Amino acid sequence: MSRASANDLSREKIQQLLAAVGSAPKEDTSQIEATDYDWRQPHYFSTEQLGRLDYFIKEATGEMAEKFTRFCNNDFDVTVVSTTEHFVAELRSQALEAKRTYNLPFNSDQGHPCGLVGMPAQTAFIWATQLLGDSESLSDSERDLSQLEESLLFDIASALLEAFSSPCETANYQPDTSIIKRPFPLELQDTEALCKITFQVKKTGQENGSEFYILILCDKLEAMLGKTEQAVRKTSAENTSKAILAHIKHISVPVTVQLASTVITFKELMNLRPNDILLLDKKVDEPIDLIVDDRPVCYGRPAKSDGWHAIVITANAKGHK
Repeated sequence: MSRASANDLSREKIQQLLAAVGSAPKEDTSQIEATDYDWRQPHYFSTEQLGRLDYFIKEATGEMAEKFTRFCNNDFDVTVVSTTEHFVAELRSQALEAKRTYNLPFNSDQGHPCGLVGMPAQTAFIWATQLLGDSESLSDSERDLSQLEESLLFDIASALLEAFSSPCETANYQPDTSIIKRPFPLELQDTEALCKITFQVKKTGQENGSEFYILILCDKLEAMLGKTEQAVRKTSAENTSKAILAHIKHISVPVTVQLASTVITFKELMNLRPNDILLLDKKVDEPIDLIVDDRPVCYGRPAKSDGWHAIVITANAKGHK
């Protein structure tokens, strides 16, 4: 172990030091770009399916605007803000951290709820004011809605759900009996995938509007896209295996990228200081390990992508490129 100041550790001197122990850097991979892929998000739908979903949603926004116009006696515009996919665990965590939200759960088969219409507290108060025809501003938006206001909110949320279902004849989503203020009132497994579609509602001609969203299980949304409409056939062991594998592909897996390792004494560990150089057990031209469940599954070389550390995969653990 050697001690050097930060000013002494130039790139040339580092390369000389590495060469002295029998290894010199070869290719400079610091500028290699890698394609971004967020493993924390599900990738349930194909590009083609997302295109069909986009068509259905845009058709539904017209129906939603008509519902608002009919309820509030004013012209309204409804637009899509975003369509994203999330695991239940992520959305449940966000819901617990967020402020109050008014939710209307719904189902498609009279069973457990498969989704909800979510309205942030500010949106709920704006809609309650519009539905009551109150032209005054919402100066007390932190209070709870009255029973009448919640009833009106239930009516408009149910109408929005009906409008969302209207472009597809096979969609038959039924709302729950009342508005629920509990954060994320869906009893789902953490690894299940949900689609979140966020909308903006505003009076025609106005610049600002209010937002609400629809959460729905991705596998239920597939029925709306038509993927599940196929002839019933006998399920073989092979088809069952394929179905299980398809489900496993959407489960999130923690991945560790290990540069190298070494063993030092406890005394050396206690004496480590800034600018100390600690030699590892791997040469600079050797690949780094991508580890899942304490086992290397792939090898690669370090890179960066859009300001983030990344790894370019070069081979799997068996050595096949």
